[in-house]
Amino acid sequence: MNVELITRDDLERFKKELLEEIRRFQAYPRKRGEEPRAWLKSYEVRKLLGISAGTLQNLRINGTLAYTKIGGLMYYKYEDIQKLMDGE
Repeated sequence: MNVELITRDDLERFKKELLEEIRRFQAYPRKRGEEPRAWLKSYEVRKLLGISAGTLQNLRINGTLAYTKIGGLMYYKYEDIQKLMDGE
């Protein structure tokens, strides 16, 4: 069994790389003049940020991205995603 230690510096580097990647996908594809919807489903957030379902789950678990669960679906505020991409 191989064990790899992850240091605080490793996590900081990952955070910076992740935020840079997110900023590249900041331009949410929408029709001209159309405002983004206030709430997005998980698949829309993954597509917008270019991340996997596991990465999105990690963002939820560690509190980086707030969500609301209704029934079996997760919804995310567009403004929270914008804040995440802006590094706030």
